[in-house]
Amino acid sequence: MDAIAEFKSIILTPQIYGYLLDQAEPPTAAQRAIIERTAALGGPAEMRIPHEQGVFLTLLAQITGARRVVEVGTFTGYSALSLALGMDEGGTVITCDVSEEWTGIARDAWEAAGVADRIDLRIGPAAQTLRALPRDADIDLVFLDADKTGYLDYWEQLVPRVRPGGLLLADNVLYAGEAAEPDATGNAAAIREFNDRVRADDRVASVLLPIADGLTIARKRA
Repeated sequence: MDAIAEFKSIILTPQIYGYLLDQAEPPTAAQRAIIERTAALGGPAEMRIPHEQGVFLTLLAQITGARRVVEVGTFTGYSALSLALGMDEGGTVITCDVSEEWTGIARDAWEAAGVADRIDLRIGPAAQTLRALPRDADIDLVFLDADKTGYLDYWEQLVPRVRPGGLLLADNVLYAGEAAEPDATGNAAAIREFNDRVRADDRVASVLLPIADGLTIARKRA
C-alpha cells in the first residue's frame, strides 16, 4: 500500500488536543482524583492512560455489553475504572498488577466511584494469574497495558479464553514510534514482535490505531 497516498493523520498540537478532550465526556470526580494522585508520583505518571482513551474503553465496554473483562496492568486504576463504568451491575473486571502501592490509589478511586464491587484486583505475576483462569472463561474484553516483554505470553494465554466475537486491546503498540524501526531494541523490539504475531494470528481480525501511543483492537473470530 502507498503509505504517502493513504496518510491522513494530523499532528496534534496543544490546541487541537485540547479541542479533542473537549469532545469527550469529562472525567468523573473519581477519575480526577486518580489524575491528581498519579501526577504526584512524578515519572511513573506517564503510565496512566490519557482520559480520551479511558472514555473509549468505557464506550467499548458498553457497546459489547461486557460482563467479563480481564486487564493486565492496573497501575493507579484509571483504565479499570473506565471499563467498570461501562459495565452493568454483575459485571467483573479482573485486573492484574504487582504493586500494592500504586493499586492503593486505584482502590480508593474505585470505592469513591461506587464500582469497587465490579473490580477484582489480583496482586502477583500476571502470567500466573492468567494461567489460573478457566479455559472456558468466556471473556468479553481484554486490555493489555503492562510489561511489554510479557505481551506475547499474555496474548497466548488470553486468546483461547476470549469468547467468539470478544475483543482484545493492547496499548503502547507504537511505543513512541520506535516499534516501526526494523532495528528496534528492548521494549520496542518486543512490541514489534508482538505486533507481527497479532497481524499473523488467524484467530482474530485486528487493526492498529494511532490512539495515544498506539492501540491494537482485535476481534476473535468465530
